[in-house]
Amino acid sequence: MAAVSSSPKSPFCGLRSPRGGAVGRFFSHGSSRTLTCSLRFPAQLRPLFWPWEKVKIGPLTVSPMGFGTWAWGNQLLWGYKEEMDDSLQETFNLAVRNGITFFDTADSYGTGRFNGRSEMLLGKFIREYKGTDKVRDNIVIATKFAAYPWRLTSGQFLRACKSSLNRMQLDQIGVGQLHWSTANYAPLQELALWDGLVAMYEKGLVRAVGVSNYGPKQLLKIHDYLKSRGVPLCSAQIQFSLLSFGDDQIELKAVCDSLGIQLISYSPLGLGMLTGKYSASKLPRGPRAVLFRQILPRLDRLLDCLREIAQRRDKTMSQVAINWCICKGTIPIPGVKSVRQAEENLGSLGWRLSSDEISELESAARDCPRKMIQNIFQTQ
Repeated sequence: MAAVSSSPKSPFCGLRSPRGGAVGRFFSHGSSRTLTCSLRFPAQLRPLFWPWEKVKIGPLTVSPMGFGTWAWGNQLLWGYKEEMDDSLQETFNLAVRNGITFFDTADSYGTGRFNGRSEMLLGKFIREYKGTDKVRDNIVIATKFAAYPWRLTSGQFLRACKSSLNRMQLDQIGVGQLHWSTANYAPLQELALWDGLVAMYEKGLVRAVGVSNYGPKQLLKIHDYLKSRGVPLCSAQIQFSLLSFGDDQIELKAVCDSLGIQLISYSPLGLGMLTGKYSASKLPRGPRAVLFRQILPRLDRLLDCLREIAQRRDKTMSQVAINWCICKGTIPIPGVKSVRQAEENLGSLGWRLSSDEISELESAARDCPRKMIQNIFQTQ
C-alpha cells in the first residue's frame, strides 16, 4: 500500500466544491485520517471533490468513503440487467479515477442465476481499468461471506473464500468479513465461522478480517477470540445512518473506538429515503415501496432539516446524509449503479458539517417516530 504523502501548507489549495460550497473548512471527526492535496483536476470532475483524505482499516489505507455493490446482480430489489454492465464499469472507472479505493461486496450478492455477479464484476472492472498498476494495487475489496447453514466447518468457510477469489480472479482479498452472526439462531455454528476467518487470514487469502451485523456484545466476544488466535479484528459493518441512529449504534461505535476497529456504515441513505427523491406519492418500484410507505410519511422533520442544511451548504440531501456518517468517524458505503449516482456521492467528500449542523440532524433523527428496520441477523 502506498504511503500517504504529507499535506501542503493549505490542504485545500483554495478549491471550491463542484456545487459552489467552500471546501476549505475541515472539522476532524474520527481518528486515523490524514490529508493530501493534488493540483491535477480529473477531467470529468472539475474542480477536485476532496483533498485525498485517507482512512485506516487495520494495515490497509482506503478512501474515507467506499461504494457498495449490493445492486450489481440483484434483480429483485434493484432491477439489475446484464446490459447495465457497461454503465457499471463506467461508474467504477469514474470512482477510481477520483480517488475511491474501497469497494464492498459479498458472495451472496446477486439473485438467481446472477448469484456472485457482484464479485465477478468487481474483479473484471479492476483488471480492465485503464490505469497504472499502482492505482489498481491500491484498490481494496472488502467481501462478506454468508453464514449459510451448510457452512458448518472452518474448512467450508475457507473454501467460500477461495471461491470468491476465483470469481474475482484475485490472489488476495483486502478485507474478509463474516456477513452475519449465527449467535441468535445457531450458536454452535458461530465458532466454526470464527475459525474460518482465522484460517483465511493465516493462509494469506485476506489482508484483514472484519464482521458485519454484529452488536457490541458479540463484537467483544469475537474480538477477544480472534486476538487469542493472533488475528486482529479490523472492521465492523452495520446499518448506520440518520434513519438508523440510536443507543445501539452509539454503543457499538464506542466499542469500536476502544478496540481500534473501523466502523463501516452500510445503507447510509436509508435505501434512498434520505435522498429527498421520494415521497408518499412518489415511491420506488419493487419491494422498497412497502417499507417507504410505512416510514416516509413520518420523516418530515428530518427531511426538512437535511433539505435546509443542503440548501445552506449548496449540497444535495444525499451528500449531507453521507457527510454526517463521515463526521461520525465511519466509512459510509453508499450503493452506486450509475455515473450520476457516483458523481453525486463524490460531492460528500472534501468538506465537513459543523458541530451545530450535526446536532441539528441528530436531534431531528431522534424525533423520528419510525426508524429504519434493522437487519434480521443483527445481534446484541
